[in-house]
Amino acid sequence: MRKTTGSSRIYIIGAGLAGTAIAKEIQEKGIFGSVAAFLDDDPGKIGTKLMGVPVLGPIRDVLPVLGNRPHDEALIAMPGASRMVLKGIYEALKQAGFGRIRILPTISQILDGEAHLIQTKEIDPADLLPREPLTINLSEALRYLRGKRVLITGAGGSIGSELARQLLFGGVQRLYLLGHGENSIYEIDRELRLLQKEGVGEKAAVVPIIGELQDRDFMFYILERLRADVVFHCAAHKHVPLMEANPVEAIKNNVFGTRNLVDAARAAGTQRFVFVSTDKAADPVSVYGCSKRIAEEIVLSSDGEVCAYMVVRFGNVLGSRGSIMPLFKEQILTGGPVTITTPGTTRFFMTIPEAASLILKAGGVTEKGALFVLDMGKPIRIQDLAEQMIRFYGFEPHRDIPIEYIGLRPGEKEHETLTAEDEELKPTPYPGILQVVRNGGANLPVERIVEELRPICFRMPGKEYLYRNREHLSEVLATYFSSYRVLVRRSA
Repeated sequence: MRKTTGSSRIYIIGAGLAGTAIAKEIQEKGIFGSVAAFLDDDPGKIGTKLMGVPVLGPIRDVLPVLGNRPHDEALIAMPGASRMVLKGIYEALKQAGFGRIRILPTISQILDGEAHLIQTKEIDPADLLPREPLTINLSEALRYLRGKRVLITGAGGSIGSELARQLLFGGVQRLYLLGHGENSIYEIDRELRLLQKEGVGEKAAVVPIIGELQDRDFMFYILERLRADVVFHCAAHKHVPLMEANPVEAIKNNVFGTRNLVDAARAAGTQRFVFVSTDKAADPVSVYGCSKRIAEEIVLSSDGEVCAYMVVRFGNVLGSRGSIMPLFKEQILTGGPVTITTPGTTRFFMTIPEAASLILKAGGVTEKGALFVLDMGKPIRIQDLAEQMIRFYGFEPHRDIPIEYIGLRPGEKEHETLTAEDEELKPTPYPGILQVVRNGGANLPVERIVEELRPICFRMPGKEYLYRNREHLSEVLATYFSSYRVLVRRSA
């Protein structure tokens, strides 16, 4: 969170528990500016004072009266508000000319009225899209993790880092942050320590670890030392066109890295193993999708009497580093064009906090060896998303910012599905979480596939001709995935 100067005037939108908690922190610290007023729609609060601060309203009526305020900031502290309400408030704040607009996270991240200034962030398009995020009781969802040692792989990524933030509320004993990128692990480690310092969540020992999933010896060494009770496996190479250009590395990391971690976790006595998968594993057409489908089966086939191994599959997350939103933002702010594949292309979307909350919830389900799918709602047309983002940044689509159609890239589908043709969904007792049932129990011959892929990823005596052979890799994948398109690739 960026600090503001002591002379900044802050208008807090929402005079409830979250808003008053934020105002109290601002007053106590005295370095972030002063609270000029609360804005609220509750007739019982309008005209009163809270902590000496006037409550003005209704919000949309009072904002025009305040006039242009380019040097003031607005902080939306309404974590339970609908997207429609938030969109209306944001548009009113923009018209009022506020120089800065921040927002508190959704209700799933604010527990028992607890809210802290450090949790606020700059508002972005993901906060205003029409899909309403599912809210869950995070305290209840995290109960199974209390006192446990928890390991997150890919902890510096979008999902891994959000899992770590929410796990601060779970009362875990130790939180291990594993990743191969030192900068991303440094950033989330630093952020978690700062959050704890500011009173967010509960105390937990945070341990950053730099390591590589592909290093099998290290995986066994570190899992034996950590004795993690629960593993959330988020790490993967996941950029579809990039993995089409580097298919062997996709398999080596996503398949063999997962195999290394699963085997090491089982040897170390890990009680729960939750694998984060993707809708692209359903009837895959890309190397990435195939790699994740194979990894799913590696995890599911490892379930045992003592250990519970499970898979959580879902679609795109809004605002992640690998998503289209950062790309669209960059294109919009440089004048366009905004590039999309086709006018009709759709994707499933979910917010990062919502996905992380549901993953944590699914991890506590007693069903072992299960494949779960998160309820993503209806797919969103990419063109609609692009047009909404263009308007968010103050421009008009097609007039100010052009939209250009570039066609599907290698490995992409026009429409994603959450289940394969031989799979169907059944409800669970848990809102937002569905279970996949495979018709006829048709599972992949995962051991055979792994052994066929091994000489492609690793030099093996007598099979050197297969090492890094992308054409043979395509043939292997096409043998086991009828949906996979064998693409003509230039040799490496």
